[in-house]
Amino acid sequence: MDEVGEEIKFEDALKRLEEIVEMLESDELPLDKALELFEEGIKMSRLCSSILERAEMRIEKLITEEDGTIRTAPFKPSQEE
Repeated sequence: MDEVGEEIKFEDALKRLEEIVEMLESDELPLDKALELFEEGIKMSRLCSSILERAEMRIEKLITEEDGTIRTAPFKPSQEE
């Protein structure tokens, strides 16, 4: 990941990705501009995915044992899509 990508927050990257999708759906762009936006959209999508993957690795879930004690365990998201 480049330094610029590391500085972009998830929310900003997602907002930009949504803006790009909106522009691409407008059907009013010349092909070269559409391709440029498509490439930027791919970068934003990959950045968002990378940030989410790192966040998932940091998340722990709390588990209450039968005796009432609480422990932490790594969070493992389901693979349902």
